Amino acid sequence: MTALARILLLVAAVLGAALAAAGCGERAGSDPVAAPSPPPIPGDLLDSERNTIEVFRQVSPSVVYVANAKLSRGAFLFQAEETPQGAGSGFIWDERGHIVTNYHVVHGGEKFSVSLADGTTYDAKLVGVEPRKDLAVLQIEAGAPLHPVQLADSHQLLVGQKVLAIGNPFGLDSTLTTGVISALGREIESIAGTRIEDVIQTDASINPGNSGGPLLDSHGRVIGITTAIYSTSGASAGIGFAVPAAMIARLVPQLIQFGHVKWAGLGVQVLPDHIAAQWGILGVIVRDVLPESAAAKAGLHSMQVDRLGNPRGFDVITRVQGQPVERLADLVDVLDDYQPGDKVKVEFERDGESHTAEVPLGEVSS
Repeated sequence: MTALARILLLVAAVLGAALAAAGCGERAGSDPVAAPSPPPIPGDLLDSERNTIEVFRQVSPSVVYVANAKLSRGAFLFQAEETPQGAGSGFIWDERGHIVTNYHVVHGGEKFSVSLADGTTYDAKLVGVEPRKDLAVLQIEAGAPLHPVQLADSHQLLVGQKVLAIGNPFGLDSTLTTGVISALGREIESIAGTRIEDVIQTDASINPGNSGGPLLDSHGRVIGITTAIYSTSGASAGIGFAVPAAMIARLVPQLIQFGHVKWAGLGVQVLPDHIAAQWGILGVIVRDVLPESAAAKAGLHSMQVDRLGNPRGFDVITRVQGQPVERLADLVDVLDDYQPGDKVKVEFERDGESHTAEVPLGEVSS
């Protein structure tokens, strides 16, 4: 995908701080408000309208407002002051109080709060983060039953399907927007600088503050987590992106259990892509091989250099499990599909000769 530099992550840090200072974002200390029973849906509405209303009523109790703040020393000893830093959205994962949101919504924060749809606000602890896929998990101790979301199978999505987004754009809570799936299999860049693949593109209006909220299908199931927009102005231009539910389903349980994601890796350190390009090499140049790593078992060697520091010999990874590896991002993307312990075939070149080895992958924490 071109012009990735113009994809704006919905960090909303400055926006969230401004809204909080204005009384629009800070909800600490608020009390739950007993919501009146919703009015019956008129029978003369279109089926599509009825569906939209029903999905909103079903899922909005599962969507939350997430705020983070930095702590600083106050004027008096042992006094801490909170500085609002950012805000966004999230959704309830389970009845134990786990909240899923974007990593960039909590990034840089030291204290977190989560406000439910009924106005109740809870302090939240950070359970785990995955910057590479822009995911984070918080947890609250709620005093009332929670309403977890349901996930859809995002592998079965089709372009043209109706979608709904619920979140807190510009601090306006429980805001609903609708649209369709505009494209599938998009690619965006994470806050960590890595690629997020198989991203859902939608024309449902997404603005700063929507980050971390759910993108839903017409059954009210989560198909993705709204993450970024493509815009030259910072406001919605009808091109929004959501990390797919399949990735959420795979990574969130690890964040809850371990606090991080256990990625599969070869155990190598490599040279930057631009050096390979300067040398006219298509592939990933191995600089160092960690002892007892998958790469070491595959027979890869660390780079050899002469007394002046010039390289004398090195290995170039060209394929993994039959998939071409032309740059580091290709290697990362291939390995993302595997778990530690899975066996893969690694193909590499050394001094013009091709080598192949099948090895179990090791574990690399993000």
